[in-house]
Amino acid sequence: MKTNSPAKKKKPATVDALVRNHGTQWSAIARQLRALVRKEIPGVKEYVNPWKLPTFDSHGPLGYFMIGKSHITFGLYRATSLEDPEDLLEGTGKNLRHVKIRTAEDLRRPGLSQLIRAAAALNRKDPMLSMVQRRK
Repeated sequence: MKTNSPAKKKKPATVDALVRNHGTQWSAIARQLRALVRKEIPGVKEYVNPWKLPTFDSHGPLGYFMIGKSHITFGLYRATSLEDPEDLLEGTGKNLRHVKIRTAEDLRRPGLSQLIRAAAALNRKDPMLSMVQRRK
């Protein structure tokens, strides 16, 4: 029996493939964001989580990013536990907050690097074991 529902679009399985699927402006900024996270957290792992979001992992899930039409949302899972002296974090979730990245210059803000390092330090000190992705 045929259904009238449209075929599901297959989502990219890797972070690289997901980033390549976006326009050049946002792909370039996403690559720079990934490079910044790798610089600030040596050994950080990247994967596409079950919700199809590129995710960073360091002693458990650390954060994610989403490429939108007018900015990249860089979220940190435990951001409410971090100091944010430059007031970069937005959102109202219980733990989650995000930074909107609109230009490559936004990636050079010292407060962003500080947030990334602080999130990694928090995960090292107190890993989020309940959210760790189950891998084979």
